Amino acid sequence: MFAAERRQLILEMVRANGAVSLRELARVVQTSEVTVRRDVRALEAEGLLDRRHGGAVLPGGFTRESGFPQKSHLATAEKTAIADVAANLVEEGEAIVVGAGTTTQELARRLARVPGLTVVTNSLLVAQALAHANRVEVVMTGGTLRGSNYALVGSGAEQSLQGLRVSRAFLSGSGLTAERGLSTSNMLSASVDRALVQAAAEVVVLADHTKLGTDTMFQTVPTDVITRLVTDEPPPHDERAASELQALADQGVQIAVAGTGQGAAAGEQLPPGVRGRREMPLPVQRGGRMPAAGQFRGSGPGLGAEPLERTARVADLRRR
Repeated sequence: MFAAERRQLILEMVRANGAVSLRELARVVQTSEVTVRRDVRALEAEGLLDRRHGGAVLPGGFTRESGFPQKSHLATAEKTAIADVAANLVEEGEAIVVGAGTTTQELARRLARVPGLTVVTNSLLVAQALAHANRVEVVMTGGTLRGSNYALVGSGAEQSLQGLRVSRAFLSGSGLTAERGLSTSNMLSASVDRALVQAAAEVVVLADHTKLGTDTMFQTVPTDVITRLVTDEPPPHDERAASELQALADQGVQIAVAGTGQGAAAGEQLPPGVRGRREMPLPVQRGGRMPAAGQFRGSGPGLGAEPLERTARVADLRRR
């Protein structure tokens, strides 16, 4: 494939999806990420798209929301690994809320085997994934159906969540930054997500590396409200994504990185240079010193500085 053909295909993918990772672009155009990165830079120089952490987005700063058909085919391996790690947080007999999204849909598929679980959701996709789980009770919110992501939104959804209290909320979104936290491109979806957050004792954000550093119109979860972030391993060259993760950790967000390598179980790999202790999900206490890009350090009591090997296990994320 010639360079002009590759760049035209890259441009069409970004226009169709709003945001696409370098990894996904390289897979579709059947070339290396190095070549794709060069193409993205050329297209950015022409003002046709913007580079973001590990990917490309529509020009103009804020990305628009892609529909479910487009999202379901993006970063599928990363979403699967993230869902595997997040499912380990859920305990038997627990009550949780799960928001709308393709990553939370993957999580729901893994929750079907948790006995005595109660799941409150505004997502038809989440409910469908759990519909035949005999040991799981599913509670749907009210509201108006938003067809682009199969979610219930509006005042009916928000009112049905009033007075509810559960242990955890699992949410995804369109973008995540240390400055603003989790955000989405749709006002109605953002309002319901805020109501889900209000119902939970702690908030777990599920976001693959392409969403790190991406800012969209409506804030759903401020950074200081996020308890944990479950993400995938950014590409080795993506120092900006590593810096964004460190900035989130410095604000008290506990971070777990899910491995997506061939033959690796989710959550069993750490990015090169990651530091931390196995019994913790890579938390960094507030006020911790910023390490070099691509490294994470625990600066609080009990967090050692010894490096972990790439095959070291991520911390046991189960609730203590």
